[in-house]
Amino acid sequence: MLTIKQITENTDSVIKGLEKKHFKNAKEAIEKVIELNDIRRNSQKQLDDNLAKSKGLAKSIGQLMKEGKSDEAASIRKEVSEFKDISKTLEDQMEKAATDMRNLLYTIPNIPHESVPEGFGAEDNKIEKMGGQNTVLPVNPLPHWELARKYDIIDFDLGVKISGAGFPVYKGKGARLQRALINFFLDEARNSGYTEIQPPTVVNQDSGYGTGQLPDKEGQMYHCEVDDLYLIPTAEVPVTNIYRDVILEEKELPIKNCAYTQCFRREAGSYGKDVRGLNRLHEFSKVELVRIDKPEHSYESLKEMLAHVEGLCQKLELPYRILRLCGGDMSFTSALCFDFEVYSEAQKRWLEVSSVSNFETYQANRLKCRYRTTADNKKIELCHTLNGSALALPRIVAALLENNQTPEGIKIPKALVPYCGFDIID
Repeated sequence: MLTIKQITENTDSVIKGLEKKHFKNAKEAIEKVIELNDIRRNSQKQLDDNLAKSKGLAKSIGQLMKEGKSDEAASIRKEVSEFKDISKTLEDQMEKAATDMRNLLYTIPNIPHESVPEGFGAEDNKIEKMGGQNTVLPVNPLPHWELARKYDIIDFDLGVKISGAGFPVYKGKGARLQRALINFFLDEARNSGYTEIQPPTVVNQDSGYGTGQLPDKEGQMYHCEVDDLYLIPTAEVPVTNIYRDVILEEKELPIKNCAYTQCFRREAGSYGKDVRGLNRLHEFSKVELVRIDKPEHSYESLKEMLAHVEGLCQKLELPYRILRLCGGDMSFTSALCFDFEVYSEAQKRWLEVSSVSNFETYQANRLKCRYRTTADNKKIELCHTLNGSALALPRIVAALLENNQTPEGIKIPKALVPYCGFDIID
């Protein structure tokens, strides 16, 4: 969440940033935060003054009793008691203001980086780069859901029988392709210096609030109500929460972690051709990159993450493009976000396969993820957090199947052959 320092010292720029994200009633929300913060601070000051006066008066009671001034002592006791009542009122007032302010801050998104373009939706995103070559396919190429049926590698109907729509069953070479991609992505991440983590796929409420999925995405998360646990929508949640309430040493940064997990998203209201087959699922596999860094180095880390994801697209021999998201299409928590899309020749459309984001201090402030500087004063500062998919499997699989179809079968990219153990699906 935004820090009080950000809001009070840069009020106008914060409001302008929120308006760039098309956050409704930005000015009113920020003014309310400032009002609640003033109530909290004033209550704290009055409380401190009261406690100091009460403590001073209480000390005098013993001396008055020694001097035989019992009436004066009784009067002061009454005054101390009144101070305690006032202090309790001030304490309640301060705590209420702090709670109301925190709850309001949870509903306010991160402000975008200055390089984020203006815009309302996907049509306003800026194409930063395009790579790969368009594939030449046979006449009347098949979409991946028909290829999956033809080669018996993914069974969507069986998934519906077992769980429901959005839970496909991978079979034979389809299952092996999934496992090959996971191992390939993890090996590439480790080769780039990331430490592999195997986290839980359910998290508690504190973890959801820590990375910003709660309360913003509560309706999109599967909730295990009896235990009050949430199925993760991405490994970002458990891996970043490793550093909740942690003070790191500056020499430990940047921290680079990667994790493969199953991911779960309700995708409420999703329907139509854009969600057919693997285009949008309720459960899917993904390898995630998470970085914890110093503010002055985090945008260098972002560049490195972008280069890493681009390298994966190139090694998979897929046509791709990189988009800089506009203010209206960014996530709730990100300050700057780039999407990677691969082109599906059979569907004639771009498929998003990764988002790489810098959240600056927004998540770290929620998490209380901080570091101790090496300078003489050893200040405690908020970290910057970053993450990116490297990569999400469903649409990568869809593009691989569609773009590599031939009359003989589906060819496997060279980089994946050692992982698959086969070079064609036939």
